[in-house]
Amino acid sequence: MAKLLSEKYRHWEQECSQRYERLKANEEELNRIFIALYGLQNEVSPEAENLTVRKADLQREIRSLISYAVGCLCGRYSVDEKGLCYAGGDWNPDRYRTIIPEESNLLPIGCPECFSNELTLKIIDFVRTVYGAETLEENLQFIASALGRNGSPEEKIRQYLLNDFYPDHCRIYQKRPIYWMFRSGKKRVFTALVYLHRWDCDTIKNILFHVRKLQKYYQNQEAMLSELLIYEEKLLPFLGRTLNPDDGVKNNYQIFGDILEKIK
Repeated sequence: MAKLLSEKYRHWEQECSQRYERLKANEEELNRIFIALYGLQNEVSPEAENLTVRKADLQREIRSLISYAVGCLCGRYSVDEKGLCYAGGDWNPDRYRTIIPEESNLLPIGCPECFSNELTLKIIDFVRTVYGAETLEENLQFIASALGRNGSPEEKIRQYLLNDFYPDHCRIYQKRPIYWMFRSGKKRVFTALVYLHRWDCDTIKNILFHVRKLQKYYQNQEAMLSELLIYEEKLLPFLGRTLNPDDGVKNNYQIFGDILEKIK
């Protein structure tokens, strides 16, 4: 059954607002009781402040939806199960039926002409699969409107993924990201996400495969090709490299130097 994200957001907004007002009323009633008990009517206001329950925020919710979609495409989450689905250990493909995680554990961002697994296209397919083909265009417009920027919904989503997704992710995970962004240089000819908990000895090989595919695509564009060739040289020493989970995200991240996006 087709579903509208705009309607889902309105319901969520109402639920958050009702929860907020209910908590606020309860807090203020308790304040009034204590004020009366201790005779503080002329000194303290019963008004509740700094409530821990937040009201809905459209931009925040849409960015969270995109983050969840990325998690499903990486295998961290499954729309068929509640909560965390995979964060290391034994991989069970039977847990994923509606959205199948990317087999290579690599999601390139940009150049959809070159990559069928380009992340923006995969997120659009996620929205189509989960919320229905009939409402796809309206849902994409709703997502794009919340993200801002110029261009088509696809272009707006791609620009968010290229420019703002990773800073958002690093902030949420307190500069210890679980999705790692590989980026070739200032021109960002190659950009891709890899899920840390699915890293294996073939991860860098998969990245090299995509980089070399881009080299063929940009073979007649000297500046783009040059950046990709330099990036390939930087990747080669890490072929076959595995990670030690006991070293933690921060220490593992530092090993790879400037083949990864800098965490700010």
